[in-house]
Amino acid sequence: MAENNIAIVEHAVVFQGHFRVERYGLRFRRFDGGMSRVISREVFERGHAAAVLPFDPVRDEVVLLEQFRVGALNAPGRPWCLEPVAGIIEEGERAEDVARRETQEEAGLELLALLPICEYLASPGGSSERIALFLGRIDATKAGGVHGLADEGEDIRSLVLPFDAAWREMMGRPVAVASLLIAMQWLALNRDAVRRQWQA
Repeated sequence: MAENNIAIVEHAVVFQGHFRVERYGLRFRRFDGGMSRVISREVFERGHAAAVLPFDPVRDEVVLLEQFRVGALNAPGRPWCLEPVAGIIEEGERAEDVARRETQEEAGLELLALLPICEYLASPGGSSERIALFLGRIDATKAGGVHGLADEGEDIRSLVLPFDAAWREMMGRPVAVASLLIAMQWLALNRDAVRRQWQA
């Protein structure tokens, strides 16, 4: 958006901990051409992330991760969520590099190939977080077990499931994690083509 379509009149960091919260006072260009009144909004700054759904095209199996998530503490069901591999993109890193590193750390697997799915905003009403989402080719015969970095308090269980069973497991939960839902839906639509491409 052009600079003259947004006027920031106030900006402050109101919390700095593991994550950061910033407050903006701003006006924006309305669809009728005028400027809005000054509105105050907080933005949760947690950084941007890369996520990858590990998939074995030969065995038609996906690897889902299960781990405790504090953000799901009060959501329906248990706060152990099914997710793809994911990690924060640090300064100067490429999303693809994060996908490879986190697949090793969280699932104990090497990515053999990587396909971009999409990049999306996780919750633009209150967070700046963007997620770069990938499908990653793996050898599922090497998958399973519990992984993660002890110094980050990670305790991540790796589940190896045929695609159809993984879909049922995901849909059987009261609440789905968006990155997993998007990746699984994309794979459902493109699975045959991906399997042909990766087995050629």
